[in-house]
Amino acid sequence: MSVYTSVAIIGAGPYGLSIAAHLAARGVDFRIYGGAMRTWVQAMPPGMLLKSDAFASNLYDPDGAFTLEAYCAEQGLAYHATGLPVPIETFTAYGQAFQRRFAPQLEDKTVTALTPGPQGFELGFEDGSTIRAGQVVVASGIREFGRMPMELQGLPEAIVTHSSRWGDPTPLAGRDVVVIGAGASAIDIAALLRDRCAAVTVATRAPSIRFHGPPRARTLADSLLRPMTGLGPGWKSWLAVHAPLVFHAMPEPFRLEVVRRHLGPAPGWFMREQVEGRIPCLTGSRIVEASVAAGRGQLTLAREDGSTEVLSADHIIAATGYRVDLSRLGFLGPDLRGRLRLTGSSPALSTHFESSVNGLYFVGASAADSFGPLLRFAYGAGFTARRLARRLVARRAP
Repeated sequence: MSVYTSVAIIGAGPYGLSIAAHLAARGVDFRIYGGAMRTWVQAMPPGMLLKSDAFASNLYDPDGAFTLEAYCAEQGLAYHATGLPVPIETFTAYGQAFQRRFAPQLEDKTVTALTPGPQGFELGFEDGSTIRAGQVVVASGIREFGRMPMELQGLPEAIVTHSSRWGDPTPLAGRDVVVIGAGASAIDIAALLRDRCAAVTVATRAPSIRFHGPPRARTLADSLLRPMTGLGPGWKSWLAVHAPLVFHAMPEPFRLEVVRRHLGPAPGWFMREQVEGRIPCLTGSRIVEASVAAGRGQLTLAREDGSTEVLSADHIIAATGYRVDLSRLGFLGPDLRGRLRLTGSSPALSTHFESSVNGLYFVGASAADSFGPLLRFAYGAGFTARRLARRLVARRAP
């Protein structure tokens, strides 16, 4: 008979690891599966700088002791709460150190099946093993939710990929590449490709590339009119950070619209000088047709002035964001997915992150349509870990 655990956590990024730290402190029997910070290691380009300020780039233990600042002090690394961008290598190393300290039992195994069972759920793994769990937390991140524009769907992967499939873009060195998008992913990967001597063009339907503003000294008026938060300045972000349960109580159309519109695509301020005047950016350009000819991708773009332009490239990267789609989570079978009530395309969750399937919880981006923009960012792991841990302790089986 397979082993039983009170709680199983699927995913070992900032959310999964923070939840694990809180459960361990409360003496809960749990297991956690996945590679430590795997998405950040495999899907983020080397040399990338985090757009989030350093003070908003923590993982969360119950005492709030092992912060990014504490890790940098231990390692002798430069740190400043704001104004000094965090290299992706520093953040992933910090996350892995957090895992070793607070979730040393992490099992680097891939969950391939999650099915309801008589005592909760049964998890199946790629090696054929199984385990039973009373409650399950899905903290699998966003990598599987990459959104591909309809016009690019169906084209071969040799020609078109989503940006989430690229960590190191070195295989595209020296080639012609078109990057679709106007956000941090698009600009980051375009700059890295340029450094690798690729001929890069950025195309976006946005009227301009909207870079974040550089840090500056804040006045008393700034504090009153645009209070600072881990999501950036402004009262909307302040409410997103401090009132996610109020957001949860709002009507569904309001919630979906706020999550869609608030904090849209915007590269970090430090990327401006690497792009402007160096990489062609075709703004106000909408894809109307895409095809493959002579082994190259062909894009027909409609410009704002009514003209059209045809681009030819060895490869096209769609840095077009993410959209939660539960069918992309291969371990969720159709029967279980069919029992999940949705809000938008995401699971509808209780105020304790529980889905319509008793004992099944979703966190991170999958919970944003229920709790707001806070859950789209690693900064939301603190609120999530504290609240969900209390629920899991109260609901655990004897």
